Amino acid sequence: MPKQRKRIDINQLSIFDAIREIAVVPSSPSPGSYDIDKAFREEISRALKACPSSRYQVAARMSELVGQDITKTMLDSWTAESKEQHRFPAIFLPAYCEATGQTGPLVMLGQSAKVFVMAGPDALRADIRRDEEAIHEIQKRRMKKTALLEAMESGEEG
Repeated sequence: MPKQRKRIDINQLSIFDAIREIAVVPSSPSPGSYDIDKAFREEISRALKACPSSRYQVAARMSELVGQDITKTMLDSWTAESKEQHRFPAIFLPAYCEATGQTGPLVMLGQSAKVFVMAGPDALRADIRRDEEAIHEIQKRRMKKTALLEAMESGEEG
């Protein structure tokens, strides 16, 4: 069996584009602005299409991961626009992302809630950067305190 090549999502926003989009969103949401049903169904469908596994395989893998029976028919209902009463359960989203190898639906929900979803290594890099910034701020405060102490001590000697 040939190796599956990882596909790069060329349609994915860069973090800078995502920040720019969030920055222009009005602070007071308009009525209906959080109705993401159609967009979420499209993202779920897009993830299924990008997945090398069949819908049967995705359903089987999800069933295995969540310990509940999930069928291809359920996947079809969750993605069909005509099935308005069938919603994708949020509790299945981590298993769906794992089974499809796609994080697009999770990223889309995060953007809707004005948060960023990052892969583990990227999140860790961001956390390290936050630590570095905190260290830098502490060093700046320390330098100010040291300068103040030196000024106070030189004033006492004179």
